[in-house]
Amino acid sequence: MMVKDIINIATRRLEDAGVPDAKNDAEILYCHMRNIDRAKFFMEWPFNLEDELCDNYFALLDLRAEGKPLQYITGKQNFMGFDLLVDENVLIPRQDTEVLVAEAIAVINNGKSERFKRNTEMKVEPRKHWKILDLCTGSGAIAVAIGRLCANVEITASDISHAALEVAKKNVERHGLSKKVELAEGDLFTPFKKRFGKPRFDMIISNPPYIRSGEIPNLQREVKDFEPLTALDGGADGLDFYRKIIAEAPEYLKKNGVLMFEIGFDQAEDVVRLLDEAPPYTDVGVMKDLAGNYRVIITRV
Repeated sequence: MMVKDIINIATRRLEDAGVPDAKNDAEILYCHMRNIDRAKFFMEWPFNLEDELCDNYFALLDLRAEGKPLQYITGKQNFMGFDLLVDENVLIPRQDTEVLVAEAIAVINNGKSERFKRNTEMKVEPRKHWKILDLCTGSGAIAVAIGRLCANVEITASDISHAALEVAKKNVERHGLSKKVELAEGDLFTPFKKRFGKPRFDMIISNPPYIRSGEIPNLQREVKDFEPLTALDGGADGLDFYRKIIAEAPEYLKKNGVLMFEIGFDQAEDVVRLLDEAPPYTDVGVMKDLAGNYRVIITRV
């Protein structure tokens, strides 16, 4: 069977299964199966594919038609221009989180943030070196991106999931960041509760679980049936992790230290209220993602 005919069949099968952008997924799965790039893929378009390879390809299509995310099938996802390894133990990095990382990099490199709902500008004391804590790191996407794009950083990336940290470790090593990124296992600040003294950071950044528990059954099947529940469930109102982090972060931030969150599209008002009720925080600001939803909150102590 010719490759172009196989792709047409694959596209229709995925469309029938309700897969968005079926043609794109069909092509990516073919390239993954053959371990080729898009340019080589189009060169193979008029050729016949061996029966064994056809069987292998249709097996991948069956997984996608059943709802398994494309990234879990191929084992990778692009984030901020870098390929990251992913599997079912970690949340798939999304473009929304790139907004958070881009803002963090602007603060680290330029010492200020200017994209605010509530304030026109927040200036941060310049630092020659930034000590950063990435809470709920998952695949390590945030730590890897900041480590790759900022020269003057030392990052600790933590997660409660040992399996997630195994994925993060692979990504840290894959991008040559073992000397810049340290991994820690435990629930939020638990790994840093020392008997004598506590580590202090210039920035704490987090994309914590923030989906309301009752909304999880209504999510797309690719999310609710395949992505780790612990990386999604933010409690009854979706704010459990924000409450915990906001309450404890001042103990681990240096003077003029920065706290940054990714938030759900409808959570800005609630998270800002939590920060306004916590006296150590000043200059609370909110910024939008590319879709126009408030997605990032930044503040300082």
